[in-house]
Amino acid sequence: MTKMNKALNEQINKEIFSGYLYLSMVPYFEERSLDGFASWFKAQAQEELFHAMKIFNFVHEVGGTVVLDAIEKPDIEWTSPLQVFKEGLEHEKFITASINELVDLARKEKDWPALDMLQWFVVEQVEEEANFSLHVDQLEMGGESGAALMFMNNKMAARVPLPLSADEE
Repeated sequence: MTKMNKALNEQINKEIFSGYLYLSMVPYFEERSLDGFASWFKAQAQEELFHAMKIFNFVHEVGGTVVLDAIEKPDIEWTSPLQVFKEGLEHEKFITASINELVDLARKEKDWPALDMLQWFVVEQVEEEANFSLHVDQLEMGGESGAALMFMNNKMAARVPLPLSADEE
């Protein structure tokens, strides 16, 4: 297995963990009747699994070997919505650093197809960090109780997860 193949497999694991982490945040919001936030995190979890599959499919398409590893258990306790989003932001910064390391490796290994595929992730990570950063800023400005929190909850409800069925691939 090449260095790039091994590193891409590690990134698949990180992306699946990202989905698992964001899914673990859903009950925190559901238990507080913040269904808009819960919906946002369900959609975020699905997006992370899409990212994992994008890399998974790429490894397969270039003739590499996909090897899935165990997924770490995420935290499940937070003290506030702000803490949840701060943890998400820190996690996205970790993922950005990991993608940047993959880009460096692809350049070093002269793996041009991987470098091309990874450029999509470079752009995506800018969006991911910006989204979490925006929500952190809004929670810090508006506070975590009362009207501001309900306004954010209603706004976040607009992002809904895709319906899943057994027929979908």
